Amino acid sequence: METTKKSTFKVLFYLKKNAPKRNGKVTVMCRITVNGKQSAFSTKLDISSTNWDLKYGRVLGKSREAQDVNSKLDKIRLGIEECYSKILKNEGAVNSAKLKNAFLGMETGELTFFKFYEQFLLDFEKKVNSGLRVIGSYRRYRTLIKHLGNFARVKYGYTDVSFSDLTPDFVQDFDYYLRDNHHLGHNTVWVYMIGFTTLCRLAMSRKHLAFNPFSEYKNTKKDKDRGYLLRNELEQLVTFNCEKRKDELVKDLFVFSCFTGLSYSDIKGLKNSNLQEFFDGNQWIIIRRKKTSTSSNVMLLDIPKMIIKKYTGFSKDDKVFPVPSNTFCNDSLKRISGLIDCLKEKKVTFHLARHTFATLFLSEGVPLESLSKMLGHKNIATTQIYAKILNEKVGKDMQKVSHKFKDMERSFVSEL
Repeated sequence: METTKKSTFKVLFYLKKNAPKRNGKVTVMCRITVNGKQSAFSTKLDISSTNWDLKYGRVLGKSREAQDVNSKLDKIRLGIEECYSKILKNEGAVNSAKLKNAFLGMETGELTFFKFYEQFLLDFEKKVNSGLRVIGSYRRYRTLIKHLGNFARVKYGYTDVSFSDLTPDFVQDFDYYLRDNHHLGHNTVWVYMIGFTTLCRLAMSRKHLAFNPFSEYKNTKKDKDRGYLLRNELEQLVTFNCEKRKDELVKDLFVFSCFTGLSYSDIKGLKNSNLQEFFDGNQWIIIRRKKTSTSSNVMLLDIPKMIIKKYTGFSKDDKVFPVPSNTFCNDSLKRISGLIDCLKEKKVTFHLARHTFATLFLSEGVPLESLSKMLGHKNIATTQIYAKILNEKVGKDMQKVSHKFKDMERSFVSEL
């Protein structure tokens, strides 16, 4: 193979006939030749010498064994060619020993970015099993590594990625790939890139990555129109009578979230030990949020107290509520909202309750700092989104009544 550096490159598979195994099979070897200099290594594949095609360096026949071995040989050849291209691109020159070592992973202690990522996933899974992290985050990281693997193959023809491959161009091209090839929305891309950034920072802190490949990358989350229930809509839901007991349970859990700000996962994990009476004589919920591990302290008002009392003794393991699956809850809320006139046009999901809590109590005068503490936000900027929503609503409400002052405006103008 000719390159711009006038170097010659060849990969050859041959049999190590002078060292047959006890079963009569011999090992397939791989020889890399660059500019006339050779380096060889074992492929760790054993075959019968009678089945070997000397001319083409492959196993003869179409048996399952032949196809399996030939497939593995093709994969080895592809991997060596990838390493050759990388070294030539990054360093401008290649020799057979360096190429062999790079392919076998010897230069970086057998650690590549994808191997580093897989170890990260194993550690993350242990944290999920011990309750320190949530399964949803783990699944997002698993999806991210699949996207990265597919991107590396499509864009560069790589089956693995070394740390030196992680450049600002790699990062930006991956962003384009998610948008153009998978048609992902802006905020979905933002979530994946946050995960990618986390991996790169971890690699940098462990000295595997020499510089930050995100140094030139800019992306921010776009604020979405967060839905919530108005006070009169919440009142309609609270007084609605459900025919099915399980729908009534879901409705009560949703209302409980509207008055406490707890998410679905926090309510599901809520225990009686989290209900504590403070020095002020009031009963409080004291928890660490499942999603962020930040503390969330909420004083119980009468409605959530009544809901807790209603379901006392229905759960096991000290849990406060018998919580159905999130899918069931959302399906149930869809049925219920479809039966209430003022909610028919709204997409009511369980998470809507948390937004309702924020906007409801903010509009009633609860300070942002207190609301942020109750919601368990790490940053008050997250809570300020709800203040922005209320300001927008005030503006829209003022526009709705502005026409009522037209006559006064005309009179005022005539006086000028």
